[in-house]
Amino acid sequence: MNKLKKNLTKNVTVKNELGLHARPAAKIAELAAQAKSSVWMIRNGEQVDASSIIDILSLSCFNGSEVTLQVENQADIKILNKMAALFNKNFKE
Repeated sequence: MNKLKKNLTKNVTVKNELGLHARPAAKIAELAAQAKSSVWMIRNGEQVDASSIIDILSLSCFNGSEVTLQVENQADIKILNKMAALFNKNFKE
């Protein structure tokens, strides 16, 4: 992974007891929809569109799952940081 691409990703851990269910997925998708470029979630080599609740749920992220968040454009770093903050705060659940 080149340096630029590395700066456009964040590794996070799902800390919710119930995992990444519909409410947290909706919060992620809402943020991703605000991005200027594509936003991705990656788990175990599977990459999905973070603006799609269904795609997010298809990753089956349970408590303890490691996920990589990725944006394609440097202009979307704030979105990336906000998404990572949601994970770090357990989606305020």
